[in-house]
Amino acid sequence: MGDNDDGDIIEHHVEEEMEKKGSRSHAGSSSFLESVSPSEGEGHSGTQSSHRLLAYSDALISIIATVMILPVAHTKVQDDEELRESVQALLATKIAVYLMTFLIVTVAWAAHIRLFQVVVRIDDCLALLNLACMMLITFLPYTFSLMATFPDNILGILLFCGCVMVIGVIQSLMVLYAFSRPFLLNEQIQISENQTFYKHHILKVIMRVPLMCFLASIASLIVFQLSYALLAIVIFLPYISQFLKWCRSKAMGQVEESPDSMLYYTYLPNEPLSKDRVEAFSDGVYAIVATLLILDICEDNIPDPAVVETQFGGRLIPALLVYGPEYLAYFGSFATVGLLWFVHHSLFLHVTKATRLMGLLNTFSLAFVGGLPLAYQLTHEFPRNSQNELEAIQISCVIIFFAGIFQLAIWVVALYSEQETLHPYVRYGGREHVFMLAKLALYPCVALGTFFLTCILSKFSASIFHLMEITVPFAFLVLRLLVRVGLALLRLIFCPDRPDPRTVVEEEEDETRVPFNTLVTELS
Repeated sequence: MGDNDDGDIIEHHVEEEMEKKGSRSHAGSSSFLESVSPSEGEGHSGTQSSHRLLAYSDALISIIATVMILPVAHTKVQDDEELRESVQALLATKIAVYLMTFLIVTVAWAAHIRLFQVVVRIDDCLALLNLACMMLITFLPYTFSLMATFPDNILGILLFCGCVMVIGVIQSLMVLYAFSRPFLLNEQIQISENQTFYKHHILKVIMRVPLMCFLASIASLIVFQLSYALLAIVIFLPYISQFLKWCRSKAMGQVEESPDSMLYYTYLPNEPLSKDRVEAFSDGVYAIVATLLILDICEDNIPDPAVVETQFGGRLIPALLVYGPEYLAYFGSFATVGLLWFVHHSLFLHVTKATRLMGLLNTFSLAFVGGLPLAYQLTHEFPRNSQNELEAIQISCVIIFFAGIFQLAIWVVALYSEQETLHPYVRYGGREHVFMLAKLALYPCVALGTFFLTCILSKFSASIFHLMEITVPFAFLVLRLLVRVGLALLRLIFCPDRPDPRTVVEEEEDETRVPFNTLVTELS
């Protein structure tokens, strides 16, 4: 892990980006030439690339998914109330609504990804249909708020199911329209002789979720609780579908061959998602969470001029010093959000393909990242050394822990299919493998350690938590050095006679490295 390793990684990424840019420019120029080709008549004249539409859609969906934390974060708990009871009585419902909204909205976003892996160019009609789809997706949080406020009334469920069914109809219309103009489709489908089969298969996949919501709306009229169970199935439908397919193959003793389209547009957990769109959606969530933090500062921590004049003699600095804990909590929370983004960026820098399972784990991580404004509100809201302050800090540790542990889970899942999902230098045994593991494990370990320290030293819980937020950025700065020292110590303790690996001429990495999933299989 010398300095040359970093140079190799940078050079590898530079070459990779140059190849991507070259291929994109070639594809873009060829698409443009095709779009103005006179042989196709006037059908191409109004088409354009879908990149800006996708960027707008990703930004919109990430905002809608994240702002649902505001009703939770702005719930006021009085000092004389116990936080534990408030969480159970009031916040629990709002937190459940936030998580359900976040997951359902990301399911709609994943369907949007799949749709625009088929449709690569748009015209005015598709752009307007997409806007109608976005309008209904942005309405979903309101339906969930109704469900939380009036849990015994079925109107919220019916509105939600109605929105999802209309979204499915709109997406089906987009597919039918695109197949009526094949030049809007991707090249694989354009050159296929089985376009009709592709169309029917894609429509069948699109309508699965609306069908589940239709059943949930009927169930709400009969057994109210069953409708919620059916809505939960929507989130895990790909994995349930895969499990049922596995059971069927075991029962029938044969595995059904999948046509090419099944590998291209499916509900399988290993189906590749657009890595660029996963990164764009994630960046949107992190940016919105960071912005929500400063909005709270601007709203709650500007002193009233009359108070400044009467209580502080017109001096602004002493008046601002009253909000010292709030400023400390803000900078600590922003550093936490920023560093979690940094870990996420480092992880996806080494990822070559994002599978659906990796996308689901990323969604769970982002859902907890979206809860950081709640952590910010709780860590400075209660009197010092109170039981509520201790519990608020422990809740913040739990949020940070799960945000980090799901990032680590993404990497573990990627290791099981490392040949397809990871660059060689970060695979099991690669040059950057241990360093990446240390990056991903730092926040879960620190959050877990802080949680237990606050249980033991409850009087110093606030100091311990803020110290953790301040020291973690410095830990990232010296992390590579710490990893090298740790590996050297382990080598010295357990393998004292082993030669320095830098003096050994190694074989090619792809030939000597044992894949992670193979190693796990051998050990088990």
